[in-house]
Amino acid sequence: MLSIFDQGPPHPCPAPFNLAAHVLRRADAQAHKVALSVQSSDGSQDWSFGQLRAAILGTGAGLLQMGLTPGDIVLMRLGNTVDFPIAYLGCIAVGLVPVPTSSLLTEPETARMIAELSPAAVLRDPSVACADHARQIGLDALADMRALPPAPFDMGDPDRMAYIVYTSGTSGNPRAVAHAHRAIWARQMMVDGWYGLRPDDRLCHAGAFNWTYTLGTGLMDPWTIGATALIPEPGTALTQLPDLLRRNRATIFAAAPGVYRKILQTADAWELPDLRHGLCAGEKLSPQLHETWVQATGTELYEAYGMSECSTFISSCPAHPARGAALGQPQVGRRVAILGPDGAPVPQGQEGTIAIHQSDPGLMLTYLNAPDEAQARMQGDWFLTGDQGAMAVDGQVTYLGRDDDMMNAGGYRVSPVEVEAVLTRHPGITQAGAAAVEVKQDTFVIAAFYTGPEKLDDAVLAAYVEENLARYKQPRAFVHLPALPTGGNGKLLRRALPAYFKASSK
Repeated sequence: MLSIFDQGPPHPCPAPFNLAAHVLRRADAQAHKVALSVQSSDGSQDWSFGQLRAAILGTGAGLLQMGLTPGDIVLMRLGNTVDFPIAYLGCIAVGLVPVPTSSLLTEPETARMIAELSPAAVLRDPSVACADHARQIGLDALADMRALPPAPFDMGDPDRMAYIVYTSGTSGNPRAVAHAHRAIWARQMMVDGWYGLRPDDRLCHAGAFNWTYTLGTGLMDPWTIGATALIPEPGTALTQLPDLLRRNRATIFAAAPGVYRKILQTADAWELPDLRHGLCAGEKLSPQLHETWVQATGTELYEAYGMSECSTFISSCPAHPARGAALGQPQVGRRVAILGPDGAPVPQGQEGTIAIHQSDPGLMLTYLNAPDEAQARMQGDWFLTGDQGAMAVDGQVTYLGRDDDMMNAGGYRVSPVEVEAVLTRHPGITQAGAAAVEVKQDTFVIAAFYTGPEKLDDAVLAAYVEENLARYKQPRAFVHLPALPTGGNGKLLRRALPAYFKASSK
């Protein structure tokens, strides 16, 4: 048997369609129910579904009144506040194309985005770094828009562009991933296939408002089915999360593995009577961390696998738990295969490249800045993820690593080429390599390896990368070497670099 798993076609996305309208489809029927509760140690800030809908459509109306028109690209440089999801959905509701970005990006990084996208406007929190742009819309103006009469939803072709997210490409240049309005329709397959989500759930996501993982899993997906989203107030210490979950009767908790690692250091056992299970994505979950969660909470932890180009499509869930070290299985409505070098599915049990079928409604439209690269990732009818895996006879998929040198830092995929390009611009560095290294069990950081006339001061290098790279891209360790490891063709052997870190640590 071949490694191809067809869970049946998804229901076709209706037309006309609007992503934001789909997210808010329950708002009128339950206008007074709490949609969002921002949690702090001394209370909460609650938004009902009715208030949320009014704020989103008022924001959309205000942006149109400022002269923006459907199809315009809008760069989002907002912080970890409720302003972020309201502005994001406000843009989409009226046909604008938002580009949500991490507040950790530096001014040079945003300058490259602005040059590439030519956005019609930048939504700007003055405390968030951003390169100059002629048209910036500040927080006060965005807040005033919420009281405006609501704009109608811009309904249209489900395949038209809805939003853009950036991901690091293997070339080192961040790729602008264009997604269609239909992307939200595909996320319905996660409700049962990963979350086990119900309308009466209270889902707490530990991530920031301005992280796409939070936007999808923590906010939009609960709202789509009428559930309540709980988000910790910015600055909440991770040690406070168990108490926050208990006080607010959270039924599902979602976070990246790095968050689970930190909070599980605080107690051997938690009292969480309302919690049914946890959700985990962003990087591979280790068996030890999984077992520690189960022992501490008495609940399961369900893992999902996906990517910026297609969100999550393989997962474990309450109805179908993962077996052994497997990730889980393709969600109902997905078509997934494990392909060999010839582009054909390999026999079950053999290693190959994980691929998603081009018909998946969650698959991106293209890379705006590299359409040829997008096409190169297609193998016949399949989109290649760049990750290796093996599929068992029951469809469960085991993750076997990357087939390139992409790094993972706190749930973010980071291209070593991008980090190396910044490092080699430093006057004291002649050649550089970057790799993820394990500093303690299940904890990885980015390390920089470099050659040059002499060893440079680590503090100077740390300050340099801080000015030029977002925090999650910054190396945390610097190793000076007489020469970097290379293969017979003279190319850098990045996979050999971690051994040099271990040697330098002795």
